[in-house]
Amino acid sequence: MMLKKLKLVLDMIKFEHSIFALPFAYLGSILGSLEVNGRFPTWMQILWITIAMVGARSAAMALNRIIDRHIDAKNPRTAERHIPKGLIPVSYAWGFVIVSFIVLFIAASQLNSLAVKLLPIAVFFLVFYSYTKRFTWACHFVLGVATGLGPLGGWIATTGQINLEGILLFLTVALWIGGFDVIYACQDVEFDRREGLHSIPVRFGVKRGLQISALMHLGTAIGLLALLWLTDLGIFFGLGVIVALIILIYEHSIVSHDDLSRLNTAFFTMNGVLSVIVFCFMLIDVLSR
Repeated sequence: MMLKKLKLVLDMIKFEHSIFALPFAYLGSILGSLEVNGRFPTWMQILWITIAMVGARSAAMALNRIIDRHIDAKNPRTAERHIPKGLIPVSYAWGFVIVSFIVLFIAASQLNSLAVKLLPIAVFFLVFYSYTKRFTWACHFVLGVATGLGPLGGWIATTGQINLEGILLFLTVALWIGGFDVIYACQDVEFDRREGLHSIPVRFGVKRGLQISALMHLGTAIGLLALLWLTDLGIFFGLGVIVALIILIYEHSIVSHDDLSRLNTAFFTMNGVLSVIVFCFMLIDVLSR
């Protein structure tokens, strides 16, 4: 019974999508270590970074499902989720959240003191995000901050310090995720308006919301190019940036304010693949030297 519930929880939080949350954390850890220490991170550092990221994402996703369970039950798009449908008891989901946060703390404690000191800030944003759509259309930016702390955490984990390049990576990822969340929110505009929920599409309309998302992703592109300029990364990372830009342009080309039909699972998966591509080209770049 316990294993069955655990499997349902892992399905609820889309555990397999953790692979898309990890590449930018790895990018931050490797790039930071090379820039500051002049060497690759150790395998133990990579292991604890992986555990920390999985713990953080698992806690955040499960917590979001708990906090939004009553809203999800009213929304036809989300009514079949595990908690509203009664497949997972709320108490069990809370237990999973607590264990995930404990795993995150243990992993951070194995890295360095700065990672532990800054952990409460990360936990705050992971928890705070789920409440923001109840009172501000800026909720997308909060999600971006919460997610952007992952690669910054990877940077801190291997360097024990915060640098300009690490902050730039944080902002780049924050704008990428925030912009994508704006597109995602376009699906629920009518429902959100009826329920008094907030988002950029609700506040400014779907058409303007998509334009704002495009501007945020332009910021992502500028951030990636700035990383190329500020670090020792070279032509291979530059090629990865070009591929990432093509993906972003394609994503925006297949959705419009009057046609969101292609905003589906394949679209989301492609967005996740972007992080894998950027990381792989970064790795090829540093290994080639």
